[in-house]
Amino acid sequence: MRTTQTATPGLRQAQGQRAPAVIIGLDCLPGIQTARILAKNGVPVIGIARDPNHPFSHTNTCDAIRFTSLAQDELMSVLEVIGSQLDQKAVLYPCTDASVLLVSRNREALRQHYHVALPEPDMLEMLMDKATFLRFAREHGLPVPATFFLRTRAEAIAASKQIPFPCIMKPGFKTSSWERNAAGAKAYLLSSSQEFLAAYDRCGSWADSIVAQEWVRGADSDLYSCNCYFDEQSKPIVTFVARKLRQNPPILGVSASGEECRNDTVLKQAVDLFTNVRLRGLGYLEMKRDAHSGQYRIIEPNIGRPTGRSAIAEMGGIPLIYSMYCDLVGLPLPPHRQQTYQGAKWIYLKSDLASSWHYWRKGELSIREWMRSLRGHKRDAVFSWSDPMPFLLDWWMPIRDLMRRGWQLLRQSDVQPLVRDSQTRSPLP
Repeated sequence: MRTTQTATPGLRQAQGQRAPAVIIGLDCLPGIQTARILAKNGVPVIGIARDPNHPFSHTNTCDAIRFTSLAQDELMSVLEVIGSQLDQKAVLYPCTDASVLLVSRNREALRQHYHVALPEPDMLEMLMDKATFLRFAREHGLPVPATFFLRTRAEAIAASKQIPFPCIMKPGFKTSSWERNAAGAKAYLLSSSQEFLAAYDRCGSWADSIVAQEWVRGADSDLYSCNCYFDEQSKPIVTFVARKLRQNPPILGVSASGEECRNDTVLKQAVDLFTNVRLRGLGYLEMKRDAHSGQYRIIEPNIGRPTGRSAIAEMGGIPLIYSMYCDLVGLPLPPHRQQTYQGAKWIYLKSDLASSWHYWRKGELSIREWMRSLRGHKRDAVFSWSDPMPFLLDWWMPIRDLMRRGWQLLRQSDVQPLVRDSQTRSPLP
């Protein structure tokens, strides 16, 4: 059921039994996965989404869905309305970086109606800003690639003469301007000083600061991560290590498939880092193993929100998302929180097919290798037997849009010859 103003009777009945959860960003992959995980554990879920036409907005998982922009004033107004209707405090799950910042900067006002699990404001913003975090990492001797911070073209020129190529260029913090102009690109991979300066000239104004960083050599499968949840005393309640198999777009995209694995180096680095910065709440650390040297480098942390691959922990028997809920509402923690390395896999099939096609065309992935990579205990990022509509629409909408564009091109091809004929035809006698 969807509503934009008032809570539903069904939600109020459910509240009498358990505190609800409010998902900010239902219409993104972490959002829909978080909603499903909580609902499966008997938690009433209220979703907040921007786009009512988004495939994930058609989930049947939520007791209610509110549609609004994620601009601060509008989102805070919606959160206030939802909170005033609740019989008890809800657990707040921001699922985008922008919503994490908004919740953090308004945490005192939100705590009247919501349980909020975030580190101290200054520490959170340091961890979320790539430029600030990389400075912190260098000062504390953390293993990060060679990095340059660019605010002017003069700094870009100087960096282009020192940085090893290939390298990547990305925003210190992803702004709306970057998202609008970069067409979904997280970063740019550059192979020469000429490309470097051209990229800076193009994207330098899209963010307050630009980060140029040495490229860590290796395949998608050399990218490892640790998802975790830390309690109020900054102790790790849950940790889960996995690695990517493929990402889309390839090389610099987001995860398209992944698998559970054991990597004590990544686990130790994540626990040490987040303990030292007094993390509270959800955390994620991504590291890459250099294919030549074998050394690991920190790529980035994500703080305060679920990630696209949080659901792989649940498939591996580790209740990452639900443990946060239990900790915040005072329920006993789930008993089985120790990773046992069962080889669980996670796949976003639509993205994985696109990535696999790329590698197959390059001769780097055979059909047999692709099929082998999918064997075992796995979960699709979007498909659910009990909630099929998001999956069906996620496939149908791009096909529908492609058909519409094809129809428009066909109509244009029918009209244009008639126009040319009318311009060249001789007048009738």
